[in-house]
Amino acid sequence: MQVISDRVSILEKDNVFSLVILPTTDKRKLWILFLWLLAWTICGVIVFANFFNITDRDSKIFIIVYLSFWAYFEFKIVRAYTWKKFGKEKLWIKKGKLQYQREVSGRGKIKEFDLELVNGLEVIEVSPTSFADNINQSFWIKGGERLEFQCQSKVVRFGMQLSDDEALKVYKALRNFLNKD
Repeated sequence: MQVISDRVSILEKDNVFSLVILPTTDKRKLWILFLWLLAWTICGVIVFANFFNITDRDSKIFIIVYLSFWAYFEFKIVRAYTWKKFGKEKLWIKKGKLQYQREVSGRGKIKEFDLELVNGLEVIEVSPTSFADNINQSFWIKGGERLEFQCQSKVVRFGMQLSDDEALKVYKALRNFLNKD
């Protein structure tokens, strides 16, 4: 087994390539994300509870619009928290198939690709001056894939929030395994 970092490991055995990427190992940030989720939830519940006490039509419309935005961001925070707490990415290659899964608590859809149709493996470059790249690489959201390949003109991205060093090492290991055949 090749351990690339405390969250990324690769295993090559019996002509099988296996990659596992954990979302985080930072318990302090995970705790802060939980507190943010808790505070956000309490905020929304309080506003929702007061909705029934208000009689002014304009105030009710404002609260409905506010709760719409609140619900969207509640969903995003819950999604990020559950991913950081219980998720992992898995990629494995065996018997001419590449399989990829984003697993949360042991559940997740496995996407399977014929290895002969997979091409264009590359590292996605992140610009330090790009606002979108900085947001995608931040701890507080789910996203920020760093590697991609193409299969039948469909782009598949994986390796969420890998550092430059981790992404390059995974790329090289995967490229070496694919070129062995």
